[in-house]
Amino acid sequence: MHAQIVLFDGFDPLDVVAPFEALHAGGTASGGTVTVELVSAEGAREVVSGTGGLTLRATAALDPERADLVLVPGASGRVTEPEDGPEEIFGEAPVGIPGAAPGTQPAQRGAAPAEAAGQPIPVLIGRTLTTRLPALLRAAMADPSVTVATVCGGSLVLALAGLLEGRHATTHHLGLDLLDATGAHAVRARVVDDGDLVTGAGVTSGLDLALHLLEREAGPRIAHAVEELFAHERRGTVWRDRGPAPAAL
Repeated sequence: MHAQIVLFDGFDPLDVVAPFEALHAGGTASGGTVTVELVSAEGAREVVSGTGGLTLRATAALDPERADLVLVPGASGRVTEPEDGPEEIFGEAPVGIPGAAPGTQPAQRGAAPAEAAGQPIPVLIGRTLTTRLPALLRAAMADPSVTVATVCGGSLVLALAGLLEGRHATTHHLGLDLLDATGAHAVRARVVDDGDLVTGAGVTSGLDLALHLLEREAGPRIAHAVEELFAHERRGTVWRDRGPAPAAL
């Protein structure tokens, strides 16, 4: 399994580094059957996170044709409370229209990398819609051989690009209402497995999501070895749309 983890200006470092380390360790434990790299929609470049100017380097361009797994992180910045809907909390950044084709969103020049730090999270997520990222994610979602995963607000990047309508997904608890408003079925769970779409909730869920993917793709013994290495026990039940619906408790 080859994983590509996407970087964009203002990304959350923990959303990226936790799954990167877990997948890399899984590759070592499995004798190289899992590989992972950092990518961006624009290609190889230095990408500034939203946390203290921390910078990571994307070594290649996001290419769904080379990937078995594409993982999208959320953004790190100021938290704004949604009051009047997506148009209000995203300010001047264009908000995706569910079902719209790539290239039909209003064009806007994104922030310079140095401007990413300190911006509100909704603005940083909204600015991804002005890049090539939505079109590349659409291609990944359209390929049944590619699993798309997200951590925290990464699912909102997909949802606001119109890519999650009718799908089960989760995100940070502050974004669940917005996720639901885009037409996705928002689930209040730490990890949601919807087949070729696997989403994680709050920022620390990236480690649990990566371990779940390792168990699913490389086997439980590989995932358990990585758990032991990191001295981490996964939290919560992975939610799937199967089995009987629970009665009221």
